[in-house]
Amino acid sequence: MQRPVNVAVDDSKDAARAAGRAGLSCIANETAPDPRYLVLVARDARFDGRLYIGVTSTGIYCRPVCRVRTPAQRHCRFFDQAAEAEVAGFRPCLRCRPELAPGLSRVDSPQALGAAAAAIIDTAVSQGRAPSMPELAARLGVTDRHLRRVFLSSMGVSPKAYLDTRRLLLAKQLLTDSDLPVTEVAQAAGFTSLRRFHAAFLQQYRLNPGMLRSARGTRDTRGGRHAQRGADTLDCRLGYRPPYDIVGVLRFLRDRAIAGVETVEGLQWRRTLAWPVADGQPPSTGWIAARFDSARHEVEVTISASLHRATGALLPLVRQALDLDADPSRIDPVLAALPVPARPGIRVPGGMEGFETAARVILGQQVTVAAARTLTERLVQALGSPVDTPHAGLTRLFPLAQQVASASAETLGRLGIVRQRVRALQAVAEAVASGHLTLDRSAPLEPTLNALRALPGIGEWTVQLIAMRALAWPDAFPVTDIALLNALGTRDTRAVAQLAHAWRPWRAYAVMRLWQSLLKPEADQAACTAAREAA
Repeated sequence: MQRPVNVAVDDSKDAARAAGRAGLSCIANETAPDPRYLVLVARDARFDGRLYIGVTSTGIYCRPVCRVRTPAQRHCRFFDQAAEAEVAGFRPCLRCRPELAPGLSRVDSPQALGAAAAAIIDTAVSQGRAPSMPELAARLGVTDRHLRRVFLSSMGVSPKAYLDTRRLLLAKQLLTDSDLPVTEVAQAAGFTSLRRFHAAFLQQYRLNPGMLRSARGTRDTRGGRHAQRGADTLDCRLGYRPPYDIVGVLRFLRDRAIAGVETVEGLQWRRTLAWPVADGQPPSTGWIAARFDSARHEVEVTISASLHRATGALLPLVRQALDLDADPSRIDPVLAALPVPARPGIRVPGGMEGFETAARVILGQQVTVAAARTLTERLVQALGSPVDTPHAGLTRLFPLAQQVASASAETLGRLGIVRQRVRALQAVAEAVASGHLTLDRSAPLEPTLNALRALPGIGEWTVQLIAMRALAWPDAFPVTDIALLNALGTRDTRAVAQLAHAWRPWRAYAVMRLWQSLLKPEADQAACTAAREAA
């Protein structure tokens, strides 16, 4: 089923102007080009992940940023999901690699149920699972039939087709970017049978996994940096839609960096990580790094060898941590009415692990950013496990929920954490460790927020910050935040709440814009200088 992409008139004009600036013209005798074709002609990265082009003369589908020769419009078909293109019989391009395209935020789908189902599928695939439709419907509280109907209406394909595409694109990325054995690639993508994986790959892409690996050997799709690092790391690339406020994101991460756990140097962010393997087994530990490549609108991700098997799960977390799926063409116009200077490409940095993000929010209650960082560093030194890495600034892991839950209140109190905050921290840790609370973007929003509200020491400010950074909810809004009120020059929270209606559904981005408006311009200049020197 093919659906037209909803390209707004203003976006179409922008695409046309971009095509003109690029010195490109439309194919002769095609005097009235489709606006989506103009996006392709201009290679407009703002539509990356929102538009896919199937070329009937080759049977291949591409991203709008693909650098191959532009096909004639009569050979193009347009889709707004990779799954739609694959259902229509097109194979993914080996050059622009659709699996690298940014995804969609939680409010991009016209129907919330379809978006929630897609988020659950994405999370399950990244964890090497393939949820059944009855399981998915039960989690969402609807019938199978209703879920299929709503999903098809909002996403353009059935849940199974969407699941199959996500699994195969993940497998394709791992085959291209990693040296994992094919058996482990199949498992990471949620295939329980190697034979079924081979059959699905061959049927969908008309080549077997071994052939893709052979093609990789003759064409370096990973860039030149992989060979320099050797076999002890794995390099992957993730795309984003420009503009992207790289300086703002890196400064946000630098100001909150926990000694021993993470560092920010120039254009690169590094951190340690522990990843669960199986029940009863110690987690895999290692490090991960992300470096911005603004020329290609990509982030190059490097993963230590000890975490290779978790690559499929880690890449979506990097996307969330750096907010790579945000769509500035939709967000920035809504924020234009903010009473602070414009900051194109604003992002909301998230977290790599839900409990860690929640713990850092709790430790930030009613204190400055610097004070919260100090408390968090004490927690890491007291309870975090040591880890070996080749980087001097990465020496410890953030404590797991189980470690915080089992610590005595006296131990936490001696770190300078007040009693109410200790209760809140351990309540969240116990809920996460027991499995009663899940803090990731696939979690149902309102039930999760209500579960947080029921815990001791968790107020609405904390709930909204956790929704903003752990659940990736773009409309989270901590109306009582003191920095937010300072930026708006008022203490009237009711008036602020009323004012914020105009910023929906992107109020979390409004919060980031307002926070950053309070920072001194010299901080931006220093960050820009550091980034240029690193580049």
